Amino acid sequence: MKIALITLGLLGIATTLLPFLRRDAWWIRIFDFPRLQITFVTATTLVVYLFTGWHSGLADSLFVVAMLSCLGYQGYMMFPYTRLASKQVEQSVNPARDSTLSVMFANVLQDNRQADKLKAIISEIDPDIILAVETNDWWKEQLQSIAGTHPHTVFQAQENTYGMLLFSKLELIDPQVEFLVQDDIPSIHTRVRLLSGDELTLRCLHPRPPFPTEDERSTERDVELLIVGKEVNKLGVPAIVMGDLNDVAWSRTNYLFQDVSGLLDPRIGRGFYHTFHAEYPFMRFPLDHCFHSNHFRLVDFKRLGYYGSDHFPVYIKLSFEPDGAAEQDELQADASKQHEADQKIDQLSGPA
Repeated sequence: MKIALITLGLLGIATTLLPFLRRDAWWIRIFDFPRLQITFVTATTLVVYLFTGWHSGLADSLFVVAMLSCLGYQGYMMFPYTRLASKQVEQSVNPARDSTLSVMFANVLQDNRQADKLKAIISEIDPDIILAVETNDWWKEQLQSIAGTHPHTVFQAQENTYGMLLFSKLELIDPQVEFLVQDDIPSIHTRVRLLSGDELTLRCLHPRPPFPTEDERSTERDVELLIVGKEVNKLGVPAIVMGDLNDVAWSRTNYLFQDVSGLLDPRIGRGFYHTFHAEYPFMRFPLDHCFHSNHFRLVDFKRLGYYGSDHFPVYIKLSFEPDGAAEQDELQADASKQHEADQKIDQLSGPA
């Protein structure tokens, strides 16, 4: 029993320490994801160890302190996404219809064939903008009917699980598909005109995750996020960045993206909103994100129902309230973080 507990404790310590290595190898970066699972296993191991195996010797005491330190660090990284933390985005009190924007985005799972269930969710929620990723020609055909109610569209269907379809009731201005880092990974860049006439910039992303069957390092994913973050910050206009970012809310890259972009995360102070894996409750992570500038306040935020994909869809409704922007502190990266982002981007001189 004690050997098993020590083994589990050492695994918890090792998987906590590995992400401190500033390396992009997948087998290091992958441990950014299961912080909640590492915390649960380490906490359980600690409790059982204290009651069954601890003899108050120096080695035992150091082992217990190491596990407590790991729990403290994991809690620190996840704390902003608990209800105990202060909300980063204020709740809108009396949103004006012409100044609201509702978005729904979903990783459909390319091989999933339950398109009718997704369309039923879309019909019930009736968002202004719909983003579907992992969409190929089959999904494009299945979702084509949405264009009847959402006539402004951008289609980039692909067979490599990185296709994207965008549908909008609102006018899209100068929409473009770009391949920022890898020549088979698209992103959608457009401006959106609200019913009030106000405009915002929208970026839809779906970079590759650091995983051996996808990408053996996180560099390309991180660089794509940081390029978009720096661009949005430079524009200095109302902005939304959304999609399956294949990164967890509590990773160093996610926090760096927020710093260099200045964008806010409406989940902070509200909850994890795990979206993947839809079929395995114990192995869930918040991979699908919506960040926005401080020109917006939150009206509604939901994780929607299961429809056969490995991701749950997400629904967010925002209210454009620029007069209250100063009440929501815009994030700003200090010189060291800007330097870190620039160094990361410099690792790639062109398309990989």
